[in-house]
Amino acid sequence: MVYSDIKDLSVAELKKKKASLVQDLFDARVKNQIGQLSNPLEIRKMRKDLARVNTAMVQKVAR
Repeated sequence: MVYSDIKDLSVAELKKKKASLVQDLFDARVKNQIGQLSNPLEIRKMRKDLARVNTAMVQKVAR
């Protein structure tokens, strides 16, 4: 996910995206603990995507 794709979304869409990313991150962490996650680096990508969404939300609210 690239920031330029995220910055054009509305606040409601960003909230939905954040909720799905939080759920996906939780699921990935659980799968990693029990050894079912094929690529543990996906957790890092999800955390960065979540940070990008949070940054876009803060910038939208601040305006």
